[in-house]
This record gives sequence, C-alpha cells and structure tokens, in this order.
Amino acid sequence: MLPAEREHLIITFLKTNKKATIHDLAIEFKVHEATIRRDLNKLEQFNQIKRTHGGVVLNDSEVWDELNFDDRESSYYYEKLAIGHQAAEFVENGDTLFIDSGSTTIHFARALTQKNNLTIITNDIHIASILKSTSNQVIVTGGILYKDNYLLNGMITNDTLKLFNPSKLFLATPALDLEKGVTHFNETLTSTKIQMVNQAKQIYVLTDSSKLDKVSLYNVCPTHRIDTLITDHTNHKINWTSYETKLNHLVTVDTNICH
Repeated sequence: MLPAEREHLIITFLKTNKKATIHDLAIEFKVHEATIRRDLNKLEQFNQIKRTHGGVVLNDSEVWDELNFDDRESSYYYEKLAIGHQAAEFVENGDTLFIDSGSTTIHFARALTQKNNLTIITNDIHIASILKSTSNQVIVTGGILYKDNYLLNGMITNDTLKLFNPSKLFLATPALDLEKGVTHFNETLTSTKIQMVNQAKQIYVLTDSSKLDKVSLYNVCPTHRIDTLITDHTNHKINWTSYETKLNHLVTVDTNICH
C-alpha cells in the first residue's frame, strides 16, 4: 500500500472511530508503528490530524465529540496551565463565581487556592476537591456524575444553578467561533452551560486556541455575551485581528512562563 493511500485510510478510520492510538493504527493497517508515526507526521504538517497524549484525533472545524478528561488534560497542557493562571488575575477577594467543568478550568481552580473570601459554585467534583482545603466557600451543584469527566449534570444540576446569581462565570468549551459563539456537541451538557450563562453577570471563556474557529451542534452563548476570552496565541491559523475586533476583551497568554 502506498503511503498516500494509507494516509487517506487513516483519515477514514478516524472519522469512524473519533480517535486512535499509534498501536491501533499499526494493527489496523498491518505495518510497524514507526511507519504510522511517519504517516501521522505528514498528516499533522497539513493540519489534518491533531496529536494527543498517546493518540491522534481529526483536526476538524466541526466538533462532534471530545476525549475523556485525562486525555484532554494532557493535551495542550502548558497552554491550559497559563490560561488558568491568567484567569485567576480577574478574580478579586469576595467574588462569587461559577466554575464550569473542564480540563482548562481545573488549572484555574488550582490558581485560586491563594485567593480568599470567595464563594465558588461548581458542577465539577475534581474542582471542588482542589478547593476544599482553602478558606473559600465551595458549593457543589449535585446531579448525575459523568465518571470519565468528573462533572455533574442534569435536572438537579440546573435547578441548583438557578438559585445563584454570581458575579462571574468561568466557562469551558470545546468550540468557539466568532459568528456562532460558544457551542457544544452534547445537548444534555449544553443545558447546564446555558443555565450558567443566564445566571452570571460577567462571562469569562477559558479555552486553548485549538478550540477557536470551531463550531458544534448546540448553541451555548453568543459572542457578544462573552466579556473576556482568555486563550493562547500558539494557533497560527487564527485571524487574531478579527478576534480583537469582535470580542469585548481578548487576553492571550504567554505559555513560555509555564515551561
């Protein structure tokens, strides 16, 4: 089989299976893992795939799914770390916060451990466990536990969120587009994010730049409702001038300080 033919079949495989490891692909195409790595290197050069910790996914403008939390946390790790630390600069002692569940907001929660007199409402048990030893008040929403992602969701979660009117929401997302705004691929998870948006006074979106210029099926929040987007500037395909023009406030972080 020619390399070009195998590369095409790898893309087809990923469209069907969403993600794969190098080992999976080597078995599927009956070649050595070194051969698969060369194929992936070429596909990555043309922005057709995205490498993750131990695997690979399609690099697509439409988001239909995402990896489990552990894989997402290791992907773009330093970008997410820097975003989390920068976001903490927007929190003042005495603030009331919604913190959405996510692999970027987990770093934000870690950066809040030095803050005081906060009231934090979250639907993420991992975030709650990080903040439990601080002097801040932590409220967990309750709801159905999604075990692979540490998040709580569903009717109980949404009913709890309706009880609060926090000053700030720190929102995670798998997709953000200047025209479509914040979107999500899962209808059930979308409802909780929408409820957070409806209740909060200010909205901060925390996401690495690989999620920009991406659209998913369900609308969460229009662009004009975003008070501040905090991201990294490592994605060279992004038209940053458009983001600066259309957003209320854009903050891009320096990831070098985290290495």
